[in-house]
Amino acid sequence: MFVGITNTPRDYAWGSSTAIADLLGTAPSGGPEAELWLGAHPGSPSRIVDSDDTLADTLDGRLPFLLKVLAAASPLSLQAHPTMEQAAAGFERENALGIPLDAPNRNYKDAFHKPELIFALSDTFRALCGFRAAHAITSTVERMIGALPGDPALNGFSDRLGSDDDLRGAFEWLVTGGDDVDELIAAVVEAAAGLEGDNFELVRELAAAYPGDPGIVVSLMLNLVILKPGEVLYLPAGNIHAYVEGLGIELMAASDNVLRGGLTPKHVDVPELLSVLDFTPVPVPYLEPITLPGGVALYRPGVPDFELAVVSQPVDGTRYELAGDSIVLCTAGSFTLAGDTGSTTVARGESVFVTADERALTIDGDGALFIAGRGAEPAGG
Repeated sequence: MFVGITNTPRDYAWGSSTAIADLLGTAPSGGPEAELWLGAHPGSPSRIVDSDDTLADTLDGRLPFLLKVLAAASPLSLQAHPTMEQAAAGFERENALGIPLDAPNRNYKDAFHKPELIFALSDTFRALCGFRAAHAITSTVERMIGALPGDPALNGFSDRLGSDDDLRGAFEWLVTGGDDVDELIAAVVEAAAGLEGDNFELVRELAAAYPGDPGIVVSLMLNLVILKPGEVLYLPAGNIHAYVEGLGIELMAASDNVLRGGLTPKHVDVPELLSVLDFTPVPVPYLEPITLPGGVALYRPGVPDFELAVVSQPVDGTRYELAGDSIVLCTAGSFTLAGDTGSTTVARGESVFVTADERALTIDGDGALFIAGRGAEPAGG
């Protein structure tokens, strides 16, 4: 069965006022439009077209993934997500403590993990993701010391990063805050004002948006990646990250479990954040597609919750196997979708929920099509 679905973009302050509307051909609201949610998440379940029901009302079980159109006009908070085991334990612990689900100091809103991927749509999509090696961080700090020779705060920070084993301690010191941290933030902002480079440009942006926030310095410890259209990042549990600017398609496990680490007025639980973070330096976590016959690019991160198929070229009779209930979004052109029991057409700005009984889609059309569905774990996983 094919069911047309729609939703209203979330109006988070960091959202763009035009990007989602321009992509989907809809009328802008006049305010920020940060995320369009397509799924059954209780925070903003999709509505059934021409009905008063939501998608959540029609499902017997839980839909394990959430598809979003994300449009960041300013940086999001630094954050990380727990493993499934950490989420289950944290949820049970906070329930036992009687912390209300809507309490501002609640860390675990559910018992699920929240890995995610982002597919870049805008000409550039900037993100912070994962820790850099200590020597790479100190190389950046040395340029700042060159701009402020003899500054004790900058020299002291460099001394804290003798090896990769020091990343945890340096990060904990930063996010805990204090007078010494405040002095370092001020020095970093002053030094960055006269330096060229993507990292220093970001420091200036973060200082303007979140003055005095330790996340300004934390940004120097992380990979800054500038995605081109069609490039994808995969962010597993424990990876600290923040989307900085851009338009993209985000697909994630359906969970609200977020441990924040800065660039936000919201609750930051330093001990709990440290318990979920992976401080191992990593390269930029690009996710390369599997090229399927017929012009389908499949992004499979190896988790059971989700995978993303993308069609971005003319197709004629391409068959794509479904692993269960799926959501299809068209962002350009139009496509005809035929399953085992029915068919439909989706055009730019339209989305449909596809029930598992369709089993496969035969796709005809041209434009850009995103198919979110349940994932497949790697062999032996």
